[in-house]
Amino acid sequence: MSDAKFQLYYWPGLPGRGEFVRLVLEEAGADWVDVGLLPESQGGGARAIMNLLGQGPVPAYAPPVLKLGELVISQAANICSYLGERLGLVPADEGARLHARQLQLTVADAVAEAHDTHHPIAVMKYYEEQRDAAKARAEDFRTQRIPKFLGYFERVLRTNPQGGGRYLLGSDFSYPELALFQLVEGLSYAFPNAMSRVAHQVPGVMALRQRIAERPRIAAYRSSPRAQPFNEQGIFRHYAELDDPNATK
Repeated sequence: MSDAKFQLYYWPGLPGRGEFVRLVLEEAGADWVDVGLLPESQGGGARAIMNLLGQGPVPAYAPPVLKLGELVISQAANICSYLGERLGLVPADEGARLHARQLQLTVADAVAEAHDTHHPIAVMKYYEEQRDAAKARAEDFRTQRIPKFLGYFERVLRTNPQGGGRYLLGSDFSYPELALFQLVEGLSYAFPNAMSRVAHQVPGVMALRQRIAERPRIAAYRSSPRAQPFNEQGIFRHYAELDDPNATK
């Protein structure tokens, strides 16, 4: 096993919820390893992830899991909050840290709803077994929930008195912006037509997405083989029949 300081356990081949953690680690320049991407001969792969689940005084329900020495914690928002505070990606005052968690958890809510567009009935059933329900769920998500979630973050950007429309918290970058970036990336992959309809309503959010993409460490990571591309096995999936048929491309 790598002797990296931070060890992230998440399924190989999927961005999923693990990507929110990866982005924080990359932006911070942390010493970390993606255990799922290591070969089994080096203690990695899916088997290492399965072996870790259930360990520790409070076992993880599912990946992502972060291991730091004897500390083992799970839940993407929880891990991002821990890393953001430890690695200096959020202001030091308690109010800012609580608000950062608030924003991270709101992204997590949106991610869960995005997942449920293609699995609205049962997680363990195939998409093809719930296609009709998925169409109805996706229509509501596209027309009601995407504008509401992104509109909320647009208001946060606009009303932050120190941010000048550029930052979610205070007068500088903070880790929830990475989460918002990944949310917009995922929605743009899964619902490109719907996002083309919504984008003009949230110019601040779309500009933030571009700024995050251009941050040197994020840009370098995303162009590397370590970054896992979106696909139809993860949270954000592109099924053309679930996208907006009336959007202006």
